[in-house]
Amino acid sequence: MSRPRSPRSVLVVDAANVVGSVPDGWWKDRAGAARRLHERLLVGDTSYDDIVLVLEGGAKAGVRPGRDQHVLTVHAPRDGDSTIIAEVARCRDKGDTVVLISADHVLRGRCEGLGARAMSPSWLLDQIG
Repeated sequence: MSRPRSPRSVLVVDAANVVGSVPDGWWKDRAGAARRLHERLLVGDTSYDDIVLVLEGGAKAGVRPGRDQHVLTVHAPRDGDSTIIAEVARCRDKGDTVVLISADHVLRGRCEGLGARAMSPSWLLDQIG
C-alpha cells in the first residue's frame, strides 16, 4: 500500500500576463520572452516545490512542453485562461497549496474560487530577480 502524497506548494504562472507586465519589447519576440521567463524561473528563488508555466500562442515556440527541474511548462491548446484554471484545479484536487501569478482580475477570482491564492506579476518578478 502506498503512502499518501504530501501536499506541495505550487506556483501557477500566467506567462502572457507576467511577460506583458514589463514593456521591454516582448511583443516583437514572444517566444524569446517566454524562454527568458522560463530561464528565470529555473534559477530564481521562489521557495515553491513546483512551478507550472502556462504558455499560449506564439510564446509556445520558446519553451517545449514538459518538466525542467521544478518547472512544468504547459502549452495551452486554445486560450491560456482555460488551461490555467484547469492546472489550478488539478493541483488543488491533489491537495496542493496553489498560488496563481496574474494581474487578470477575472482569472484571479475564478482561481481563488478554486482555493488558490493570487499574487501579482510584479511580486513574482521581485522574487526571481
